[in-house]
Amino acid sequence: MHFTFRQLSIFESVARNLSYTRAAEELFLSQPAVSMQIRQLEDHIGLELFEQIGKKVFLTEAGKELYHYSQNMFRELNEAKDILWEIKGGNQGTLTIAVATTATYFALYLLGCFRQRFPKANISLDVANRESLLRRLDENTVDMVIMGKPPDNEEIIAEPFMENPLVVVAPSHHPLAKKKKIPLEFLLKETFILRERGSGTRSAMELFFSKLNTAIPSSIEISNNEAIKQAVQAGFGLGVVSQHTLEKELALKRLIILDVDSFPIMRHWYIVHRINKRFTALQQTFKDLVIQESKELINGTTFQINP
Repeated sequence: MHFTFRQLSIFESVARNLSYTRAAEELFLSQPAVSMQIRQLEDHIGLELFEQIGKKVFLTEAGKELYHYSQNMFRELNEAKDILWEIKGGNQGTLTIAVATTATYFALYLLGCFRQRFPKANISLDVANRESLLRRLDENTVDMVIMGKPPDNEEIIAEPFMENPLVVVAPSHHPLAKKKKIPLEFLLKETFILRERGSGTRSAMELFFSKLNTAIPSSIEISNNEAIKQAVQAGFGLGVVSQHTLEKELALKRLIILDVDSFPIMRHWYIVHRINKRFTALQQTFKDLVIQESKELINGTTFQINP
């Protein structure tokens, strides 16, 4: 069995994008050239790597296996490249980060500060839901993850670095908007706009109500924070969201944080990575920045907003 590094690189791009067209654009090749290289790779291996159903491209069982090992190989090559740059005394390297959708609001700020210090660094950022974050940790395809609820896994290190208050939000004209110390039972007749099951915010809310021996009130499920805020603004119900996501809506008075007993639900943001992860100096610097400087950095912006 014989195939080239170029063929494997093209395969990795097609497999990651599940698209010959996007892979061709990414690699600055024509789509026929990409298709030809994949056909030659399949001929060398003797197995089909992709199947097309309708207009969608899927990996075959053989394709999934090759994609797994190709990811490992390219990750090892990137680590080798970064180590060699360190030996040369350069400040270049690669940082691969995945963050929960809710964490985007401050993670981009931290990455911006990091980028100012290391302008030659290559940064790969993936914004994903909890399920995808856990999969990337399990597959070891990311250096670090920023998320709200780390997995209970002995192979994972999770370090808290900042509080993450979950608050109840309502449209600014809501009847409870000007009330103080609102009893929790007042909310039981309300409809809540919730994240999907399995999300960190949803799990925290379910745990909160279970400790009070109370069921979550009538709810509408939406799997996107921005859509939840828009639904609350439109009067569909109340929302429970991270306070860090509300800067614009509070400033424009589109939403208000309700003063509810037992709220906010205080959680934390964590920086998470595999226990055996070998960091380059560049990657370790980013982790140190998140843990040691995030509180000062966030306090220096408008992210800390009091209701």
